Amino acid sequence: MGITPIYYGMLFPKCNGIHTFFMKEPIDVIGLNEQNKVIFLTRNLPPNRIVRIPYSIKKTNILELPQNTSSNISLGETLIFKDENII
Repeated sequence: MGITPIYYGMLFPKCNGIHTFFMKEPIDVIGLNEQNKVIFLTRNLPPNRIVRIPYSIKKTNILELPQNTSSNISLGETLIFKDENII
């Protein structure tokens, strides 16, 4: 929060909502199920917004990425993470 430009993504496990308060630029938001399958996708979510995750998918993992970096990702795809990039 408060950083611009954003160069990295963040993964929030088992999240029931996110907000973009105090963000200085839009972000891409990807919802993943427990198998890392993309179940929702919001591109260029502006600052000062709230996204609530429906209770029916409450174990959603949220991946926040810099704006316009999810253009090659589609609903239903499965994402694979490599832990060498985890800090």
